[in-house]
Amino acid sequence: MKGERKIYDPAFKTKAVELSKERTNVSELARELGIAVTLLYKWRKEYEEFGERSFPGNGKLKLTPEQEKIHELEKKLKDAELERDIFKKSNRHLLQERSLKYKFIKNNESIFPIEKMCNVLKLCSSGYYKWKNRPCSKKLLLKEKIKQQITSIYFSSKQRYGSPRITSELNSLGYKISRVTVAKYMKELGLRSKLSKKFKVTTNSKHNYLVVENVLDRNFIAEKPAQVWVSDITYIQTKEGFLYLTTVIDLYDRKIIGWSLSNGMSTEETSLSAWKMAVKNRKIGESLIFHSDRGVQYASRKFANTLEFYGVTRSMSRRGNCWDNAVAESFFKSLKTELIYGNKLITKEKMELEIFEYIEIWYNKKRRHSALNYQTIEEFNNQNKIYQNVA
Repeated sequence: MKGERKIYDPAFKTKAVELSKERTNVSELARELGIAVTLLYKWRKEYEEFGERSFPGNGKLKLTPEQEKIHELEKKLKDAELERDIFKKSNRHLLQERSLKYKFIKNNESIFPIEKMCNVLKLCSSGYYKWKNRPCSKKLLLKEKIKQQITSIYFSSKQRYGSPRITSELNSLGYKISRVTVAKYMKELGLRSKLSKKFKVTTNSKHNYLVVENVLDRNFIAEKPAQVWVSDITYIQTKEGFLYLTTVIDLYDRKIIGWSLSNGMSTEETSLSAWKMAVKNRKIGESLIFHSDRGVQYASRKFANTLEFYGVTRSMSRRGNCWDNAVAESFFKSLKTELIYGNKLITKEKMELEIFEYIEIWYNKKRRHSALNYQTIEEFNNQNKIYQNVA
């Protein structure tokens, strides 16, 4: 004998719908009310479409042709707005694997209808319910947890990290995982680090100043701080023209100890300004070598006399050979790849702030450096117990 069909009055349906809007777990509420969750979603959908005209009893709403047309347009508009809101919130998941899309749907069940989210994310709703009700193994749960960490690290690094640095970050968090596995998971997640571009030489070495020998001779390993500093200048394009970035890097820990961002290319604005910051930030050691290219900003008498005053040994790259100053070039490549390429042009004021954040917060403090065995500068110095003369 079939059970008697239960009839719910409009007031009950309305209150059930209103309560479901306040609850985070619609399925649990349906169980408490003694109704099917699909029925509750049906009531919600009807209430969203008709509002106070919902639940009139048996039969369809009697509308005039004009009312029907208006109702249909309102329904299409609501659907479009709903799809827009879902798309806006889920756009990061559109190119990711299915399990992450399912997870997004689960986390937003109380906000959007499941069917709509499945349509926007191009998923089958039956597949979602199967995934939701399937018990997860410990291995699968660990994999999902690691993928969440990978995604978090990737976006917190502003998409700058590839699999080697993300692997090092995961290892520092206590996860034992190989770079190959991280690369595999990143591929499944659709995550890729920002691609690099070829470096463009901008140095002006046509001048009559003295050019010194290449004392460094591509020996980019320093045994202690303030033993070898390297410096270079690059241009950065903005909406309002070019800015010129000059950096001084200590080869020991690859820290940017001095830098200058200027509108012009004079010695005072570039090499000399960056040098003044460097000597404030890090005490000069004995027999410091300062290496640069042959640019006029480094060959000028004013800059040469400054280095001579400090007892510094000068070193310059050979003509047209950017590999002689590879570490400085590598920094500019990282900067432009991770911060500038692919982004819209911004004002000089905004760029100055972006450069400050990149150098002082990201590069010098948080970034993992391949030359330091994927450690941060602080981790490297702590491991080697270097505290004196390091700032």
